[in-house]
Amino acid sequence: MKNTLYKFGLPFVLAASALTMQVSSAFAAESAFRIPPPKSAPANNASTETVVLAGGCFWGVQAVFQHTQGVTSAVSGYAGGAKETARYEMVGSGSTGHAEAVKVTFDPRKVSYGKILQIYFSVVHDPTQLNRQGPDSGTQYRSAIFYQSDEQKRIAADYIAQLDAAKVYPARIVTQLTPLAPTAFYAAEDYHQDFATLHPTQGYIARFDIPKIENFKQMYPSDYRAAPVTVFK
Repeated sequence: MKNTLYKFGLPFVLAASALTMQVSSAFAAESAFRIPPPKSAPANNASTETVVLAGGCFWGVQAVFQHTQGVTSAVSGYAGGAKETARYEMVGSGSTGHAEAVKVTFDPRKVSYGKILQIYFSVVHDPTQLNRQGPDSGTQYRSAIFYQSDEQKRIAADYIAQLDAAKVYPARIVTQLTPLAPTAFYAAEDYHQDFATLHPTQGYIARFDIPKIENFKQMYPSDYRAAPVTVFK
């Protein structure tokens, strides 16, 4: 599993691909959920807004939002723990409190927070899986929204209640709503940034993350952008 590889750098990441695929071959391909938009998501006339989202391996989460219209930045990193433990080899132990997360910055005039959440709950991950996604297990792969305002929290909580009531999933949503403060978001190591864009044929990416992008493109064509907005230009 990805969380057992303890990747210390890009060469190790790529070399571990074969082992990852042996372990992950028992898991089904990525699926997506057709879900309604949130009923309660008022317009925001600000020029920029940020939310930190966790939903399994940050490679795929970052990749989907990098292809989202209106997103100006999507950075892989860690949230929920201390600055001193925001390093991949430590987060991989599952004992730091951190989750692999992505800081999504977007223009609310072009894509709403409600749409960001709809994409997150629909194609980014399965929000009914507790402390795991696909072949990756541990609290560092939990489903969590690290909100930055009471309004973000309210909209997310209302949406979760709406989706649970509509029974669009086979089980209840387990996504945690957690304030980003007093902790913070810490950007991941450079070799994790833009990973799916740079390594689309790497075993893990090809099996678990490229399908997320394809699902997004098919289900939300008007929100999809072919050229991703990357961390490193």
